[in-house]
Amino acid sequence: MRKRARQALTATAAGTVLVCAVTAAHAAVTGETPSLLGDDTPRVLPEAAAAMAVAEAAPAAPPSGPTAGSSLRSAIASPSPTASAPSPTVASPSPAVASPSLAVASPSPTASALRAMAAPPSSAPAASPAPKRPALPAGVATATSFWDGQTASGRPMRYETVASPYWPLGTTVKITYRGRSAKGVVEDFGPAEWAVAQHDIPAILDLSEEMMADLTGTRSDTVHVRFQVLKWGKGGVYRHSGTGYGLAMGKEKG
Repeated sequence: MRKRARQALTATAAGTVLVCAVTAAHAAVTGETPSLLGDDTPRVLPEAAAAMAVAEAAPAAPPSGPTAGSSLRSAIASPSPTASAPSPTVASPSPAVASPSLAVASPSPTASALRAMAAPPSSAPAASPAPKRPALPAGVATATSFWDGQTASGRPMRYETVASPYWPLGTTVKITYRGRSAKGVVEDFGPAEWAVAQHDIPAILDLSEEMMADLTGTRSDTVHVRFQVLKWGKGGVYRHSGTGYGLAMGKEKG
């Protein structure tokens, strides 16, 4: 009878140890400490408590078989299925990364046109073209020679003295004869109308005898020369019309 009581007590103690081991394993895995007196903890009945008291009074006998030790080792080595460690969930970064836009905003053609229209007009007036100066007369005419002591301009006769019925006093003219040239200044009036008209090409020039001799080799002569007005004078004019007037003004060809 006592032997059976000890076996019952030993089995009860083994069960209690098994429950405690399972509870400890569960707490180690989950980090929780369940109450030893919870709903899942087996309760010790009064009869079992009395048997335990008797067993404490008597010397403990080793268990009769390997059942208790095997059960305890199995309980310690095999954790509860519910105590498996939860798989940690690592939040993976979102692969979608917003890339910066490479598009460059270009100005709208309409905006460019509006800016061009809004630009203030240039206040600088347009430069007016310079008035075109009329070409100075040039052509071929008949030249005669003369020599007077006094000229219409009041200057004494000299090499450069030239007379004309149509050019103002002070006009500078270039005379060319067969490649030889001389410059003269209108300082007298002449020839007369009848003398101008008696030549095939109107005689609108009267050269000093010195200039005529320099160009032709003869002081008194009548020759065809090429004339070119270089600068208008500001003095008086003998006539404004007559034979050879158009030629003298460059309006006719000699």
